[in-house]
Amino acid sequence: MNPGDYAFTGFTAAALDFLRAVREHNSKEWYDAHRGDYQNLVLAPMQALVADLVPAMLAVDPAFEIRPAVGKTISRLHRDTRFSRDKSLYRDAIWCSFKRPRPDWSAFPAFYFELSASGYRYGMGYYAAPRATMDALRRRIDAAPRQFAKVSNFLGHPDGFILCGDLYKRPLSNPHPPALQTWYQRKSFYLMRESPPDKRLFSAALVACLQADFASIGPFYRYLQALK
Repeated sequence: MNPGDYAFTGFTAAALDFLRAVREHNSKEWYDAHRGDYQNLVLAPMQALVADLVPAMLAVDPAFEIRPAVGKTISRLHRDTRFSRDKSLYRDAIWCSFKRPRPDWSAFPAFYFELSASGYRYGMGYYAAPRATMDALRRRIDAAPRQFAKVSNFLGHPDGFILCGDLYKRPLSNPHPPALQTWYQRKSFYLMRESPPDKRLFSAALVACLQADFASIGPFYRYLQALK
């Protein structure tokens, strides 16, 4: 498809201004007065982006939740503050995610794209991988280190994804080389690329960028999805 074929035409500077203003005026009164801005500047473009990504994401995993709706693939702006020290009513960022719909979704890999006033980031990984999942990954690395090195060889490319996530303070003993240690020693992890606002963010070219980058780590996603 060509950029002109996408429903998504880009986010706008006004959308970033709105997210910045949410942080500065975090109140129900302000939000109620600017609800239309949220719908038109932030939510509608995100819905269009999700819709345009659907074919590529289904090629990665046909079981993904794909409905371009809040609470399905799109985050809520309103925060649940009941169990949080941060009592801000509204988030100053919005994101979409592609994951299998299941109650324990946070324990499984997912793709994401996040927009804030400072720019955008996207990638794939775990929200909070349980110890059992990471132990399963380590067992698979132990059993077939060359296979893991091959499926994860996208890491380290210039301007590519970076690996994020907390490391154990006391390293886990294993015989693997440094390139595998960066994975082996994680409590959980996610892949990320980030950028300040650029021309791509404000155009339909963002769709093709996300499609290509998500497809490039599709084999690694399927490797993680198969962990037992």
